[in-house]
Amino acid sequence: MGRSLRTPGRIAAASIAASATLLLSGCSKDTADQWARWGMPVAASDRAPHIGNLWNGAWIASMVIGVFVWGLIGWVIFRYRRKHEGETPRQNRYNLPLEILYTIVPVLIISVLFFFTVQAQDAVGKKADGPVHTVNVIGQKWSWTFNYMEDANSSIGATVHEVGTLEKIPDLYLPVGEPVRFNLYSADVDHSFWIPEFYYKLDVLPGHPNSFDVTPTRVGTYLGKCAELCGTYHSAMLFNVHIVSVDEYNAKIKELASKGQTGEIKPPSFSATGPLYDSKKEG
Repeated sequence: MGRSLRTPGRIAAASIAASATLLLSGCSKDTADQWARWGMPVAASDRAPHIGNLWNGAWIASMVIGVFVWGLIGWVIFRYRRKHEGETPRQNRYNLPLEILYTIVPVLIISVLFFFTVQAQDAVGKKADGPVHTVNVIGQKWSWTFNYMEDANSSIGATVHEVGTLEKIPDLYLPVGEPVRFNLYSADVDHSFWIPEFYYKLDVLPGHPNSFDVTPTRVGTYLGKCAELCGTYHSAMLFNVHIVSVDEYNAKIKELASKGQTGEIKPPSFSATGPLYDSKKEG
């Protein structure tokens, strides 16, 4: 009887092991690499490693804590299982060592995570040294406007803009290996400027300009998006990010200028959902 019960268990265990082997072996190299990054895309900026290291560390810490807690749960279930009907375990009013343990350990964990979070935050928020390419970004319902502030660039010598609409996804061009400063403005409601491969996003708020510096490090085309639910067509707030060589970047901006897309487009000085409505009402 015992043998017949053990046999199905062994078959089930062998089936699970075989399924896991097939599943893992079926993963492509790209999928395996993504698992190694805990689901993050391939980095494309100089600030990404700081966030990536913090992300990896948080996952490792979470798994260590999880295994420890699951182990404690399993040990308690096994050690203090009820052996006889009617038997009541000894009741303690408190356990001072245990209370000290579950107070100190979470504080230590949070303190360590806080320390590394501040380090990553300071590294990501650092301004670039020397000259930068400046792009003034406007988030509007429901697309993006990019102003390339290249008046001081001898290869271009003009401010050039690209305007997106619901029907046309705008393109953002960035030079690889050169620092870029994004100045973020909103024309109406809260948005959020996000390029996943940069491992960074920043809110775009009406009446509160935001700014960050980054250096693109990987040539390619990526998808940017709005990471803040901003209204009916939030899902349409997409833009294509083209990281290209410096020569290609200069050529593309000059091409936009030749089409007459020169001059800076600025957002209104107030939110279109606030004072504008009041002024019309008063008029």
